[in-house]
Amino acid sequence: AQNNARATKRQEKMDAWHKDMAEFRARSEQDRRLAALTDSIASVQARAALENQDFVLEADNVTFKNGATFEDAYTLYKFDSALRKLICAEMEKIEVSLRTQISQEFSQTHGSYWFLNQSLFCNTNKHTNILSSIDSELRRSDDDQILTFKNTYSNPFPPSWMTMEVTSFGTLSLLLKYVIGGRTKRNIASYYGVADTILESWIHTFVYVRNICAHHSRLWNKTLRVTGAFPRKTAMPFIQTKVQNDKVYYILCLVRYMLQTINPNSSFTARLKKLLNDYPTVDIKAMGFPANWENESLWQ
Repeated sequence: AQNNARATKRQEKMDAWHKDMAEFRARSEQDRRLAALTDSIASVQARAALENQDFVLEADNVTFKNGATFEDAYTLYKFDSALRKLICAEMEKIEVSLRTQISQEFSQTHGSYWFLNQSLFCNTNKHTNILSSIDSELRRSDDDQILTFKNTYSNPFPPSWMTMEVTSFGTLSLLLKYVIGGRTKRNIASYYGVADTILESWIHTFVYVRNICAHHSRLWNKTLRVTGAFPRKTAMPFIQTKVQNDKVYYILCLVRYMLQTINPNSSFTARLKKLLNDYPTVDIKAMGFPANWENESLWQ
């Protein structure tokens, strides 16, 4: 009898669960239809607003260029998306290269646990905060080598060559910023053919731009809040024309320059030119491109 009662309760629970799931699926389908309808209405309203020049946001009045259409806005959206993907793909190579050089140079000079040595850093509070960030990143990591290290050794931090692999680009930027300058820091910068202060500035900019790309924010004509310094001297070709360093063209120049060391046979330049050719209506002056930019030796 008890077994029958338990079986009946289980069946009742199962029936209730199936009923709940059926209701959930029905609601989900309803929600999907509503979302699709809302998107459709929003698209029509946006198109009409752009064409009639009467689009108003809650916070600001927005003025559009005469003749602007919904298709123009969508074309810019597609271009911006493709531009971000192009830059983000190269940022990955730059980040990996920087991790390798930073870890290798400091480990050779100061040992594999150099990042724990407080005397190497110019600000003890910043160093403490950096270690806290690294510790959090290590705890979140599910990398096999990190897990193996944790299960084998009592030291909370793996050696540099492992730790730097899971350290975020932002934390890596702070490590280089607050480590005391000297031969090791200069050696890292020399590998890329620039001064250490210039490389530090560029890395900070790379982190900022990569975050813009990762959050799918507008980039193509954005005025950047974090800007890379203009080098007085470089070991490899760089732009000779002084341009705005708060526009995306300058970021593209920095990426191209770094790739001369990291990936000399990169197709980045060809892919950038193809992207610009695919979207001829985009105003590249708004991106910071100067006239005759293709004549610069950097882009040859």
